[in-house]
Amino acid sequence: MFPIVAIVGRPNVGKSTLFNRFAGRRAAIVDDQPGVTRDRHYADTHLHGRELTLVDTGGFDPDSDDPMRQGIARQVNIAIAEADLVICVLDASAPPTSADREAVTLLRRSGKPVLYAANKVDNDHRAHDASEHYALGVESIHLISALHGRGLGAVEAALVELLPPADPDTTEVVENAPRVALVGRPNAGKSSLFNRLSGSERALVDHRPGTTRDPIDSCIEHGGHQFVLVDTAGIRRRAKVEKGVEGISVMRALKAIDRAQVVVLMADATEGIREQDARLLGLCTERQRAIVVGLNKMDLLDADGRKQARENARVALHFASWAPVVTVSAKTGKGVDRLMETVRKAAEQFHRRVATAELNRFFEQVLAHHAPPTSGGKAPRIYFITQAETAPPVFVAVTNAPANIQASYRRFVQNQIRKAFGFDSVPITVRYRKKKSRSND
Repeated sequence: MFPIVAIVGRPNVGKSTLFNRFAGRRAAIVDDQPGVTRDRHYADTHLHGRELTLVDTGGFDPDSDDPMRQGIARQVNIAIAEADLVICVLDASAPPTSADREAVTLLRRSGKPVLYAANKVDNDHRAHDASEHYALGVESIHLISALHGRGLGAVEAALVELLPPADPDTTEVVENAPRVALVGRPNAGKSSLFNRLSGSERALVDHRPGTTRDPIDSCIEHGGHQFVLVDTAGIRRRAKVEKGVEGISVMRALKAIDRAQVVVLMADATEGIREQDARLLGLCTERQRAIVVGLNKMDLLDADGRKQARENARVALHFASWAPVVTVSAKTGKGVDRLMETVRKAAEQFHRRVATAELNRFFEQVLAHHAPPTSGGKAPRIYFITQAETAPPVFVAVTNAPANIQASYRRFVQNQIRKAFGFDSVPITVRYRKKKSRSND
């Protein structure tokens, strides 16, 4: 929707630091270890009076035989292809490398406007060293320190000059498009589903777990409906999570759950539902998110295996039996349409509001057939019920004795509301409040 500015360069030159500086927040993970950024990471920002979309990319290393590095190189090429402008980041603290030369050659072939920035110019001595990069054959190099903000004003001004004219008809994505987080254990197929739905290789897919580090957002349209899709890092058991980059990745995945309206829990059908899958589902219910379970890799199972996988999932996830389980193959696309239709309905339920009159007509029938049982020598009475909140749905029942409403009856009321009003993908809360006594005034 906005002009796209891609930030490229070889590993560990400070691309993510520059990305965060321009984005105005720590949107990308920054670490001294090279190769932390692997996918294309997007952030909308405002620079010098222009709205634009920044794209952070992984370190460009075309000579590497590592499949992961080759995948990153593909991501860089895609970012350049979709960009309106490219910022090529060089390292002023080191002489030009073959990867720098390859990057400059690639950018010349692209025909895209390019700004060259020598980073890590923290003092005048570094500024002198940066002059070596003119050997790459570029006409102008901006001397910057992304860490300290040095020289960034000039880069912003030059960047805005090179952007295409602003389109007055440009509008942002529909504000009420539901935000959908894809979560799960490593290698469950989250990035494969993300790429299929976004229509491009936005996320790097590799058979090795832990490929995705940063949460990645993508605005998509599926079945005539818009969604904001968020791919997240695989979440392992806490005892196995390494400190540093992986720990930050998991923390950001959990934050992505908090920001989402719907969570799609991707599980590997070939491995069955593991304890960590159940733990993640419990985490999502605690955070009161709408939930859809995507039982992935069904293409690798025969008919008996698929049936067994569905049955096992229902048993293992019994504590949230209301959450729909959709069988899918992110690789072949089978079941993806049904999954996204279920997601759409879950998002609608997350925001659904039931009129008080409709609730109480229904509840009169419930009480007539099954009134709250006597507890502690007192017979609780429920006078009326209303929906107090949406996103997630919260109901309040007014009673004479909240403490005497038994847990089994509370579950019964929840299930009745869920069944009557179609809340089959959302955890709902029913709070019991004591009726206020009338004043004698």
